[in-house]
Amino acid sequence: MRYVAVLLLFLLIDATSGWAQGTLDGTIRDSLTQKPLELASVFLANTTYGASTNASGQFTIKDVPAGPYDLIVSYVGYKLFKRRITVRNGAQPLELPLTPSAQQLSGVTVRPNPNRESDYRKFAETFLGRTSFSRQCRIRNPDAVLVAFDAEQNQLTASSPTFVQVDNAALGYRVKYYGLVFTLNFKQQYVSFYGWPVFEEMTPRNARQRQLWLTNREKAYRGSLTHFLKSVRNNDLAQQGFLVRKLRIVPNPRFAHTDSLRKALLRARRNQALTAAEMDSISRWRQVPPNFSMLYMAERPIDSLRRAELTPERVYLRFPDYLQVSYLREAPDPLYQPAQPFGAPPGSVARPTRQISLLTLTQPEVEILPNGQLVEPLAVLTDEYWAFEKMGELLPLDYQPPHSTSPR
Repeated sequence: MRYVAVLLLFLLIDATSGWAQGTLDGTIRDSLTQKPLELASVFLANTTYGASTNASGQFTIKDVPAGPYDLIVSYVGYKLFKRRITVRNGAQPLELPLTPSAQQLSGVTVRPNPNRESDYRKFAETFLGRTSFSRQCRIRNPDAVLVAFDAEQNQLTASSPTFVQVDNAALGYRVKYYGLVFTLNFKQQYVSFYGWPVFEEMTPRNARQRQLWLTNREKAYRGSLTHFLKSVRNNDLAQQGFLVRKLRIVPNPRFAHTDSLRKALLRARRNQALTAAEMDSISRWRQVPPNFSMLYMAERPIDSLRRAELTPERVYLRFPDYLQVSYLREAPDPLYQPAQPFGAPPGSVARPTRQISLLTLTQPEVEILPNGQLVEPLAVLTDEYWAFEKMGELLPLDYQPPHSTSPR
């Protein structure tokens, strides 16, 4: 089964501030007693920037590039604190009150029901992904994940009252994923998840492992959605190795008729065996695709993908229908299995030699920030190769690829 629409909620960093850097100094206190809280975790979501408070509830985060961030504070027994801040050049004092959770106020301990093993296994497989890098990821605190299956909606959901810790041995990151909201809808065949992850560099065993992590991080970045969006904004798609074509998906006028015939025959023979001729008819009707894909072979000009404003400089992703995005400089992961076209026998589709993804918009346009992120991340839906990549390829937004402006 294929799942489309991998949706990740990312931190928005404005790189228009140049090389300006700031320092965050703050104190974390109980909002009721004003008592300082020691060992609270303070971090900027989707980055490697973070700190813990000392005995006086104080913390310092230095050398943060200027721009807007999601500041997150986590402390056991307190509600997750979230605030959008804008880092400016120089020092910034912050006073951050944490609200005790309802459980702490009432003195009641709530113990969730244990997850069904099959439900948790499906969540973990989908959340981590099926790539070669995903196979090197491990969820270290499975008891912190609450998984539920809704039979009526045919939907699997997952959340965590604390965080989900993922150790990525392929990229060398320890990721704590706070505020997880995960949905896997079997009926509509889509998966979405978002939250506020914080990245911590793992310690390599030796120089060889460190170099492997650096190589794998660059590999994860090249051809990614972030790489593509940054290339659209910078108007250097071809130089960065992308080929973009227009794709239209139109309804097949024959599908409604053949599908109604198939359903009518199955209803009529609900308690009876089908004849050989009837089975042959059902097989032929099932080969009729509900839609046709029409790929326009000409490469799309940049003005058909984006709208640019000069003062102030702002760039918007804007296009109709679908985009087929091919990354030409890297072969797909060996574990990638492209979707089978309707009616094609298993194994009849040749393995692609390039990474091919589909992209569509849920609104007319969405702004692309200088770091390659979207102001509204849920404005895009991805399919095919980008839908295949998940936690195994997740990078912090402060990651900078080597020679990022040079073609390879």
